[in-house]
Amino acid sequence: MESNLNSPNSADNQQQGDSEQEKLKGNSSFSRRNFLNTVGLGAAALGLGQFGCASPKKTAAAAAPAAPAVGNKTIAGFDEVGGTDASVHEGWTPVSNRKVRVGLVGYGLSTFSGAFSFQDHPNVEIVAVSDLYPDRCDKLAVRARCNKKYPSLEEMVKDDNIEAIFVATDAPSHARHAIEVLKHGKHVAVAVPAVFGSLEEADELYEAVKRSGKKYMMFETSCYREDLYAMKQIYDAGGFGKVIYTEGEYFHYGDKALPSYKGWRDGNPPMFYLTHATAYYVGVTSGSFTDVSCIGKPSHLPYLQGANNRYKNPYGTQIAMFRTSDGGSSRMMHSKDTKGWGAEEGRLRGELGSFSRQLGYQGDFKDKLPNTKRPPLPPGVAPGYHGGSHGHLTEEFIRAILQDRQPWVNIADALNMSAPGIIAHQSCMKGGETLKIPQFKMWS
Repeated sequence: MESNLNSPNSADNQQQGDSEQEKLKGNSSFSRRNFLNTVGLGAAALGLGQFGCASPKKTAAAAAPAAPAVGNKTIAGFDEVGGTDASVHEGWTPVSNRKVRVGLVGYGLSTFSGAFSFQDHPNVEIVAVSDLYPDRCDKLAVRARCNKKYPSLEEMVKDDNIEAIFVATDAPSHARHAIEVLKHGKHVAVAVPAVFGSLEEADELYEAVKRSGKKYMMFETSCYREDLYAMKQIYDAGGFGKVIYTEGEYFHYGDKALPSYKGWRDGNPPMFYLTHATAYYVGVTSGSFTDVSCIGKPSHLPYLQGANNRYKNPYGTQIAMFRTSDGGSSRMMHSKDTKGWGAEEGRLRGELGSFSRQLGYQGDFKDKLPNTKRPPLPPGVAPGYHGGSHGHLTEEFIRAILQDRQPWVNIADALNMSAPGIIAHQSCMKGGETLKIPQFKMWS
């Protein structure tokens, strides 16, 4: 699909207002106290100059900004805000006094590149921001407390002072944009999904990350929801034993397509945007899906009928049954045309125990569970939206850079969450035929 390199529409639930729809379609060792003192003095010395954009960091618990909305309805995911009491910061210790120099790209209605608290992290300096639309770029600059702006991602990646970029553009451009960042020798974090409808881009992205030697992380919000994070800790501790069955669900009703850059959301297959669900297996186990059979019922909504969208997609709800790499089974679904509650959640059943958001853990490890609390956040960094996951994703990405390690939701996990949906849609269009899924593994 054609789109400008620095597309303004950002990631999960990022849309423009209805009035803009037609316009878009046309177009060492040290103390924690000493560390915080250093951060404060450094920021004060730099002020708001062009190359030292971020303002002094806040040390109190930071509340998330007002949730973005379409009309008078809060965008799904932004209605789930993590707690902002001081306990979310208890126990946080810095791993370095260095600041990672970051660029932010993409600021549509849901203001995604500004919604993950990069600008509030004590180990981050926001060097520059970018959006194709000047008014949005101006707003992002204000939110990020940075006055250096680029008109496009193409221009931003040439800035040698930037060492990492958060790409929050339209989903069809994520892979291409990430590759562009990596080509210029920078770390990259990307909103979901890693790839959108193209297995060729999945291979290209995988090879680009491998060649670059840089950190790649997909910001899958489900991974830092309380339930999935707990599942992962219990799984790693052996509390589930062999995993027999998992399921993940993404319910996001819309009676018409949400406004989007060049209309990319207009009737797109539900399986193309499945990572909020597939994370409930891949994110927990770091396994993969090997085979899939997917079914769907032709939608009653006009924009989700094959004759009315560029994808020739007739489905608003698709349900996929996967075989997993450890021999288990998994049901993953995405529904856009069924009314009712919205959800991004999943469940797991294993030989030794099971877990659901409603009931928690039940099984043999009930009296010897590991600590399942999410890690502490730096002072000033709010948990944020999508169940309080936003701040944790930023903290993980920055720590991975500072500690020179692979982040959680690395390139293999990202593609093993994203690519299965592409194959699942192919299966659905073939009446549920069972198809093989490509596998991605880390090289070291």
